[in-house]
Formats: sequence, C-alpha cells, structure tokens
Amino acid sequence: MRRALLVGINHYKKNPLKGCIPDAKRMQEVIAKHENGDPNFDCKLITSNPDKYNITVASLKSKIHDLFNHEAEVALFYFSGHGAATDLGSYLVTQDAEKFDEGVSLSEVITMANNSNVSEVIIILDCCHSGDIGNFVALGERKALLREGVSLLTASRDTQYAMERGGFGVFTTIIYEALKGGAADILGKVNVARMYNYIDIMLDSWRQRPIFKSHVSKMIPLRNCEPKIPLPILRKLKDYFNDDKAGFQLSKEYIASADSKNGLIEVMSDLRKYHANGLLIPLETSSLDEAAEKGKACILTPLGVYYKDLVQKNRI
Repeated sequence: MRRALLVGINHYKKNPLKGCIPDAKRMQEVIAKHENGDPNFDCKLITSNPDKYNITVASLKSKIHDLFNHEAEVALFYFSGHGAATDLGSYLVTQDAEKFDEGVSLSEVITMANNSNVSEVIIILDCCHSGDIGNFVALGERKALLREGVSLLTASRDTQYAMERGGFGVFTTIIYEALKGGAADILGKVNVARMYNYIDIMLDSWRQRPIFKSHVSKMIPLRNCEPKIPLPILRKLKDYFNDDKAGFQLSKEYIASADSKNGLIEVMSDLRKYHANGLLIPLETSSLDEAAEKGKACILTPLGVYYKDLVQKNRI
C-alpha cells in the first residue's frame, strides 16, 4: 500500500499565498496514478478554507501522525505553504499560527517519520526554510539524523525563501514535470534521487537551492512512466552486442528502402532508439546513417553496457 498526505495552504491571516492549493492538487493528479492509468498512491488532499481556519497546528500534526502510523509500504508527505524560521527552530506554518506558536515543528515531523514503521517515507516540502528538516543541532550545523528508509526533498535551504511564479510554486512545478516523465530513466521509473537531479539542474545557484537528504538501502520508484525504449527492444541489447570489443558492424543495407525484406531496417530502427537515449555511439561519424553509408560500426556507451548487463542478469 502506498499512501500520500498532500497539504496546500493559501489562506493565512497575514501574507496569503496563491499557488499552494493548485500545487497540492497537481501533486495529487500526478501521483495518484502511473502514466498508464494504474493506481499509484492513495491520496488524502487537504487544502485551506478561506472562511474557516481548518488547517491548525493540532489538525495538521494529527494528519501527519496518522500518515506515518498506519500500515503502508510507502508514505509520502507533501506540504505547500508558508515556512518559518525562528530561534527555536523551523516550522510548517498553519492557519492558526501565532508568534511562539508558528505551526508544526520540522523537528516533530522528522521525529514522527523516524519513528514510523512504514518501510519508506518520502517528505517533500515546498515552503521557505524547509531545508532545516532533519537537521540535528547536537551534531553540528546542517547535519541530519535519519533512520533508514527516510528521504527528504525540500524547496530551499534553511536560510532561503521558496518562490511562486505563474500561480504555482517554482519547486513544485519542476517536481510535477519530473514526475510526468522528465526525470524518468530508460525504464520509465521516477525516483526521488532522479527528481532531485532534475530539480538541481533546473534551479539556478543564486536564489533558491533544493535540498535532498536520504538514508536508504534501495531507491523505490515514485511513479512509472512509459519506458523511453520499449522493453522488448531493450532486451535485444544482449543479442545485438554479444561482442563488446567489435561493436555492431553496419553497412548500406541497414538504410535500404522501406520495403526491404531482409529485416535490417527493423534492426536499424532499434539501434536508433538506443542512440537517441545514449546507449550507443557510432564510430568515427556523427550519425548512424553516416556510419552505415561508410560501413562503420557502433559501440555501446557505459550506459548501454549497464543496461545490457541488466538484461543479461534478467533484471529487466
């Protein structure tokens, strides 16, 4: 079972926001189902109400506790709203926030996650100062204490603000695109480490820096997208490249007319998919067609060797 708690708060007494509810709804849209429509996370969406302060310290803490203390293989907590940093710590700001009672403490969130019996816990925070989560002051500045199975992904450092743009959070917009397939591997799997790499490239180093903290022994996929190379074609790697040193020899016959009956056109189509996804390179030329015209070979890249090895070990 995979469970997700998604929280978006726009309505605050001071400094209301615009993008947090849309952010939480987009997260529900993208993680509730895999790309092929299969069920993924069982989502509970909680958003603020303009007429009633319904997301309080007590209610939010209770929902987080319920998430982490029910049977599940994976529990995901997402929060979009204000974050606050004080001399006493950092907080997820709730609608009833007051001075010296700003909201749910990040230290309490990580304590609940660390004490959870859920195998894998993922916490994603799109709020200011969110990078403070997991930091353990007794260990020294910016040193985290996480039990195995916990991963944290935050919009900014503990000293930074999280930006909104175009009615959405900048951080969540990138996460949404990553989960839609932008951060998918060749097999179509999106995990939290690939998401961070995607976000890291998209955000510049001058304003808002995402933070990733993790203590895991395996990297679980958060969403499955369509494989970049269909699996039956990917599994042909071991047949096409059974001699890594020699590579795969091409000739003009591989770019013969479309009505060719020799089957080489299909082979060339597979090789083009490998080339487009960085699994092979042609030797001494820039394209596979040119390599075929000149009778050159193509060889696997290190990434191609990796996937060939997975195929040979029956891992895919």
